[in-house]
Amino acid sequence: MTRDGWTGQLWDEAADTYAAILEHPFLTGLIDGSLDPDAFAHYVAQDAHYLNDFARALTVVGSKAPTHAGVAMFARHAAGTVEVELALHESLLPSLGISADVPVAPTTRAYTSYLLATAHGGTFAEGVAAVLPCYWIYAEVGAVLVKRGSPDPRYQRWIDTYADDEYQAIVAEVLALTDEIGPTLSPADEARARGHFAATARYEWMFWDAAWRREVWPI
Repeated sequence: MTRDGWTGQLWDEAADTYAAILEHPFLTGLIDGSLDPDAFAHYVAQDAHYLNDFARALTVVGSKAPTHAGVAMFARHAAGTVEVELALHESLLPSLGISADVPVAPTTRAYTSYLLATAHGGTFAEGVAAVLPCYWIYAEVGAVLVKRGSPDPRYQRWIDTYADDEYQAIVAEVLALTDEIGPTLSPADEARARGHFAATARYEWMFWDAAWRREVWPI
């Protein structure tokens, strides 16, 4: 993965995290079909919880955009998250024999709390940097996994969603905006935003790992 501009610098910050994500047994299990359906069910249920708060975070981030185009873009994406990705979950959950009415797991709570706190308390740039890994890492993972495919139709359906041209175009839109933001930041502001990007990229790894472990509250 090579990019110029500020997004290239951000990706360099999280390159090791992304490499670890691709090597995680949750994702390798999607490709070869060996992933325990219970782990995938855990992931889908937790992702439904996550996406509800992710859409809220996008709304807050968009409200801080300095341009009408930025406000409109994040509003569209927040609505799309609910309509497209949650629709995917609604089709997958019955096939997995579960509902989304399960407790929010610790990593899900921690990740969404971080996103919402950064969106509300940080600058526009900080909010964009915090939400960007969810967009971008899923696009990169989808592009890699679709080349390999999965023998399990449920896993393939998930892969296809993030490899889809429409989703890739959404991510390209956010990346272009992010590259416009970078040169406008002071060194201190840039460092804070970069720190949020690195943190939420790690949360992406943790989210898949939590599903792999079927994480629940210890007490």
